[in-house]
Amino acid sequence: MIKKTLQQKRIMSYFIDATYELMETEGIENITIRKVADIAGYNSATLYNYFKNLDHLILFTSIKYLKDYILDLPCYIKDCKTSLDRYFSIWNCFCKHSFEKPKIYNLIFFSQFSNTLNDTISEYYSIFPDELGDSTLNLNSMLLGNTLYERTFSILSCCALDGFIPEESIGEINEMTILIYQGMLNKLLNANSNYTIEGSTKKTLKYFKQIIKSYSN
Repeated sequence: MIKKTLQQKRIMSYFIDATYELMETEGIENITIRKVADIAGYNSATLYNYFKNLDHLILFTSIKYLKDYILDLPCYIKDCKTSLDRYFSIWNCFCKHSFEKPKIYNLIFFSQFSNTLNDTISEYYSIFPDELGDSTLNLNSMLLGNTLYERTFSILSCCALDGFIPEESIGEINEMTILIYQGMLNKLLNANSNYTIEGSTKKTLKYFKQIIKSYSN
């Protein structure tokens, strides 16, 4: 975890909270450094002492939207009997929440900063630890790893260890899964799309199950 002084964390939180306010009221497209700085109570130049640029700050702020997913995940996985059940349940929860906010999740997992996401998530929760809820087990489910590919690979590895899929097929399964997920997310990002959250989630899980079935031992 990247260490920050209390003062640094406090100032970062002012900028993040200000950005979140703008995201909620004006949308991501209308956020400017000047607007953020005015709400945070600092000049624009101060922002660059803590964030690389506005996009980096927006990414940090977007992590706040993972809170609902993190808090909801235990309910999805609590009754899972096998690693495969857990895999599908985690994806079910993840799809539901990400398809509700496709622009935010696309930014978090497929932006220019996504390859350093682990550092961003760790640093964010060092500033806002209360947003993790009562359990940190959630960080081991679709939150650890510098890319979405790494995150899902670790879960599939458990399925291979339990004999549900061949170990040598994990990479192929994972790649197909991510491609399907990203494709569905892009469909929902399209303003003219008639895809619904519920329908998209069901269809995505159906495809995932078909992939697993085709590789089952």
